[in-house]
Order: sequence, then C-alpha cells, then structure tokens
Amino acid sequence: MKRKYFSHFNIAGFTYYEGAIVFEELQIGTILELKSEPDNKFDDNAVAIYYKDHKLGFIPRSINQPIRTILDTGFDIFEARVQVKRPETYPEKQISVIIYAKYNE
Repeated sequence: MKRKYFSHFNIAGFTYYEGAIVFEELQIGTILELKSEPDNKFDDNAVAIYYKDHKLGFIPRSINQPIRTILDTGFDIFEARVQVKRPETYPEKQISVIIYAKYNE
C-alpha cells in the first residue's frame, strides 16, 4: 500500500478537548484517528481527531468537507499522523497533523 500527501493543518479546538491529557504521548509520527461527527451542532461536516480514546479537536472547517464525505462513504483511505509538536506556542498551534490518502498500486 502506498500513500500520497492529502492535507495538513493545526488541530482546531485543541484547547477545549483532551490534548493536554495526552500531550506528552503525542510525538511526531503518532497515528491519529479521524471520526465523522454527524450530530455536531456547529459544523455539518465536522471530523473529530482522536488519539486512542482521547478527543483532541477537529479538522478545520475550511478543509473538512471532502474528508467527511469520503469517511461517510465507508472508505478507509486516510492515514492521519502528528506532523509537528510545538509545546512552547499557543495551544491551538501546538499540534499539526498531516493526512495521507492510502492507495493500492
């Protein structure tokens, strides 16, 4: 299986969820899970980001729609990982994520 760059971003809402609880465990390359949130009252296309059972925040609203559409079809094509960890900066910018699209040759 190969992968190709799809997107990268800072986790939206990182301040408000459980990122501080698992911050020390998050390292560059750590695998993250993407989950649709169909009942999210603030964003119809919300995609939450999890590390194990801990919600870290969301894919930013400006780029989440294509990812949400693909997730909702049941295709498992995304691989999300921690790309950058900046403990010294404002919480909303402490963790950056990279998403790859996985494909077969």
